[in-house]
Amino acid sequence: MTTTIVGLDLAKNVFQVHGVDSHGDIVIRKQLRRAKVLSFFADLPPCLVGMEACASSHYWGRELKLLGHDVRLMPPHYVKPYVKRGKSDAADAEAICEAVNRPSMRFVPLKGTEQQSILMLHRTRSLLVRQRTMLANALRSHLSEFGIVVGKGMENITKLAAIVENNHNAYLPEAALTALRVIIGQLGDLKTRVNRLEKEIISKHRKNPESKRLATIPGIGPITASALSATITDATQFKSGRQLAAWLGLVPRQNSSGGKQKLGRISKQGDQYLRQLLVIGATSMLGVVNKKKTPDDEWVITLLHKKPPRLVTVALANKMARIAWAVMSRQEVYKVRQVHT
Repeated sequence: MTTTIVGLDLAKNVFQVHGVDSHGDIVIRKQLRRAKVLSFFADLPPCLVGMEACASSHYWGRELKLLGHDVRLMPPHYVKPYVKRGKSDAADAEAICEAVNRPSMRFVPLKGTEQQSILMLHRTRSLLVRQRTMLANALRSHLSEFGIVVGKGMENITKLAAIVENNHNAYLPEAALTALRVIIGQLGDLKTRVNRLEKEIISKHRKNPESKRLATIPGIGPITASALSATITDATQFKSGRQLAAWLGLVPRQNSSGGKQKLGRISKQGDQYLRQLLVIGATSMLGVVNKKKTPDDEWVITLLHKKPPRLVTVALANKMARIAWAVMSRQEVYKVRQVHT
């Protein structure tokens, strides 16, 4: 019998394959070593191959697509309900094979090598920024043990560094100075590396028409625009801007039943990095909203009179996500709303 649907459970070395024919009868159930995967699929006639979206799934998806197969990636938590019982590679592959053929299943678009490279720049920058924050907190807490305290913010770290380097009153012991200078040196090195990554991201942003269109949206800069364009390969996969906002976890979590609607905090589903960038951009917008007072700001000002600033920030991030969907799906730049008097 001809195999029509294959569920492939990915792993580091041992892969599990589950294949069925057009009638749903099982025709393949076997394990494959990593070196044998491509040769196995090269011998198969073109078929539908389902995989869970994970770190290596885009690589395998591209390779299998070159062999003529129709590859579809699915979020792992959408596949889990199809696992019948227990947890094994064979059960997972069977669940993937079952889920990939469901008409209501949602799929993850395959990313190209260029998109993955840009996202790697973003992830590396995010990692270094977290490390820089950890070192800054360590420097601040160590010096507080000697009664040296400055205000919050990275801009005040330079004051602490100057205190350590000068040490005019010699109130810092030599052993403490040795440890603190190591932290300061690491902070300086991380700052240089973060700046280098940001320059590379901005360079990629300037060469990407979609990223430049996204940067026309208030609150979205080159970093956020580059991350959005690299992560969301096809905006038309979302039916509306609200679906994109929901995918990013910027809509309330529902616990509704019996005709009674109960809304809670935002769901925090989807891409945490994109959500973080949008919320940071929305926070910066609140700082200038009372100064510009453009027509688009009236909505924010009205909301600030009714709700706490943090809630308004999330609501504005939700609106920015919806606008981003409109810009990407229509391939247009953002246009400021005009008020006719």
